[in-house]
Amino acid sequence: MELFLINNDYKYAVEQIMLMLFPGESPIYPQKASGTLKAVVKLSDGEKFVTATTSISDGYGRTFRGKAAVSTELFEDAIVEQRLRQRVVKLSFYRAGLKLLGKKPIWGALSGIRPGKLMSDLLESGLSDKAALSRFVKLYDASPERAELCLHTAHASRAVTEKLGKKDVCLYLGVPFCPTRCAYCSFVSQSVEKSMKLIAPFVEALMKDIEATADTVRELGLNVIALYLGGGTPTTLSAEQLDKVLSALHEKFDLSSCREITVEAGRPDTISRDKLLTMRRWGVSRVSVNPQTMSDNVLEIIGRRHSAEDVLKALELVREVGGFEVNMDLIAGLPGDDKESFARTMEKVLSLSPENITVHTLSLKKGSRITLEGTRIPSAEEVEEMVEISRMSLSEAGYSPYYLYRQKFMSGGLENVGWSKPGSDNLYNICIMEELCSIIAMGAGASTKLVTGTGRLERFFAPKYPAEYIADIDKTCAKKTIIKEFYNGLSAN
Repeated sequence: MELFLINNDYKYAVEQIMLMLFPGESPIYPQKASGTLKAVVKLSDGEKFVTATTSISDGYGRTFRGKAAVSTELFEDAIVEQRLRQRVVKLSFYRAGLKLLGKKPIWGALSGIRPGKLMSDLLESGLSDKAALSRFVKLYDASPERAELCLHTAHASRAVTEKLGKKDVCLYLGVPFCPTRCAYCSFVSQSVEKSMKLIAPFVEALMKDIEATADTVRELGLNVIALYLGGGTPTTLSAEQLDKVLSALHEKFDLSSCREITVEAGRPDTISRDKLLTMRRWGVSRVSVNPQTMSDNVLEIIGRRHSAEDVLKALELVREVGGFEVNMDLIAGLPGDDKESFARTMEKVLSLSPENITVHTLSLKKGSRITLEGTRIPSAEEVEEMVEISRMSLSEAGYSPYYLYRQKFMSGGLENVGWSKPGSDNLYNICIMEELCSIIAMGAGASTKLVTGTGRLERFFAPKYPAEYIADIDKTCAKKTIIKEFYNGLSAN
């Protein structure tokens, strides 16, 4: 789509809403219009109002217009002003796009990845649940069902916030290896078939990363409340390697205030009794056993070299060892799946009674095999039906949504939602998705996100690829000074 911005430079805001409404389009900024699909977005300043207007021409002689305005009295400071200006720009584009498309997206005008934070803002302003729901639907044109999801997750977030200390942090440790690469995956993870020789030197580099990070956390007096081992698939490591990593984490960090330790044992073909016993010995309290689907046909299509029966056996072993809460991930919209097959998956997983069930919507990542090979996937309408099946089934089974987030290029413009049984919310997931506290990360591709209560946020990343991470481990360890500078700057203020 050709984009022309007048009196504004809010490219990111415009592109967000454009990609949501027109997912097959790419933003282009030409000097002149070529007569194809184009949008002209204009921002005008008046004495009392700032007004945004968008005109979208479809290339066939038709033009659709949208308008939105905001009172300048709401401009409390420069940050609020910029946010409100961007909001009216997006809203004007949304209203014009809606007239062209003739169908409202399920999330309405919302294009951000954390809609629950907007609901939290409404609740914090003093609105009741009923008033916040009504206001949310009116402000963002979202469906009542999506507003209800946000209300649940906002309450879960506020419950965590009330108990957070100023120096509470979560730790993340990334292990970038998997048995095989799934067709939908774009994460920088290495198949062990191709990179087995890198695992041992990766673990050695990780020891240095753990020590440097722990020194920083200790020096700053930070308090670890949750530890999450993700990837990749951490249980790709051997029991001995897992023991070495978990032992180092306990030795170097003070985990006396840690409320939970999660390990993504996502692939059932990596789960064994000795690994589970190792995890139990080091206080792991939650594991993810992630089938994604319980259809053998779909599993084969997406390149997961295990069967649904293997998932059942792995979960039986987890329960036999005991002491773990279990999460199971599912994906709506996988190639080869349909709503009947997805409903059977949902029924089977519910019969296993995991404490958490996370329902993802397929996200069409540019680097995934599905996208690169043009694999046929279910339509947006079919995916919406699958997600609705999950919402109804989980609610009826007594699960509640406790965190959610959205991504670009998601089928049907839908969402990912974590559901839990009462008392089984995952603290780490809430903290990272709602940006409630700093996430201090170790491992290849790990993202450290430093957060303050005032909304200030800084990020830095470790090298993505295992070989690069190993080669640059000393530089990665040296970058931990960024954490010190961040917290020392807070103290100075």
